[in-house]
Amino acid sequence: MSRLTEKRIILGVTGGIAAYKACDLTRQLIRAGACVRVVMTRAATSFVAPLTFQALSGNQVHLDLLDTEEESAMGHIRLARWADLILVAPATADFMARLRAGSAGELLDAVCLAAEVPVALAPAMNRAMWYNPATQENAAILAERRVHLLGPDKGMQACGESGFGRMMEPIELCQALEAIFTEKTLAGCSVLVSAGPTRESLDPVRYLTNRSSGKMGYALAQAAINAGAKVTLVSGPVLLEPPKEAIVVKVETAADMFNSVIGLASGHDIYIGTAAVADYTPAQVEEGKIKKHDEALTILLNRTRDILSAVAGLPSRPFTVGFAAETGHLEAHAKEKLESKGLDMIAANWVGQPEGGFDRDENALWVCWPGGEKYLPMASKQNIAIQLIELISENYSAQKNTT
Repeated sequence: MSRLTEKRIILGVTGGIAAYKACDLTRQLIRAGACVRVVMTRAATSFVAPLTFQALSGNQVHLDLLDTEEESAMGHIRLARWADLILVAPATADFMARLRAGSAGELLDAVCLAAEVPVALAPAMNRAMWYNPATQENAAILAERRVHLLGPDKGMQACGESGFGRMMEPIELCQALEAIFTEKTLAGCSVLVSAGPTRESLDPVRYLTNRSSGKMGYALAQAAINAGAKVTLVSGPVLLEPPKEAIVVKVETAADMFNSVIGLASGHDIYIGTAAVADYTPAQVEEGKIKKHDEALTILLNRTRDILSAVAGLPSRPFTVGFAAETGHLEAHAKEKLESKGLDMIAANWVGQPEGGFDRDENALWVCWPGGEKYLPMASKQNIAIQLIELISENYSAQKNTT
């Protein structure tokens, strides 16, 4: 389950051009299982009609502070007490200034002022407005008051200029909210994650690789960050944006990944080896392109060094979690790998099936450790990552307390 499942979220929409993104944000929050109520400022209704948010959220949109029916029952207080979290997206420079000053001239202002739950802002404005000393001071004061500032991002803006001031994308905002709701079970821990495939060159044109997309490893890196860990991500070549908070080390070959992981492992508390590392690499890499001459071509392959075994065998080893991608006898192969490589935990999944596995958005895992096991049924890789990080945290803490 998503951390947002059954969470009651007030989405505040202020009067900026990025208000159109709040429509997609509403959809993403609903898809994650949240219950959403939208509160709009008067200026916001000039950009998006309230009826749009009513249709997307399935709830009445709240607009006026002095609505007779609502305020007869102190509507702004009821809204503030209903919510588990308040997210204002977009949050204009004007709204940030009002919130810093404690203004309650509009319904959204009053709801935030009366809130006893986390408040998050997704700033969106022109780059010069964002860097104006007044805005920077307002942002700093709000952060000191434990208001969560999500963004802004850097990029092209509606005015045609480029720089910091873009509202974070809806999917990134959802991930940020999940982090707010996540218990910081890995606070103070350092986690090393390897992800993605490797490429083993045959010649300047061709290489051997596999179907790994890196999605599972990247989701685990984000889930570990959300749980409070400092994360280093060693990544093979993928088409994914890494978590912003992660230290990223990019590699290509199995040898590159081995050297990077072994060089970093002893400095981390936990290692999660999700990378689909090549088991074999060409014995010789041709300097020129291999031409098509004969009917058959024989390529000699040498076995690569095993990263998991090497990490588990380090004198100062981290808590080591392996992955096993199997097409048959999943549990038996996983248990054998757990024991033979000296791992603390292993997560096994089927590949080559209609659902889950390589290059898919969903996955299911059978997780095993000495003295225990658990099945994580098919779900999005983000949700699977959250569950697996919880298991890793529990087992790591238990091992640490025992030793």
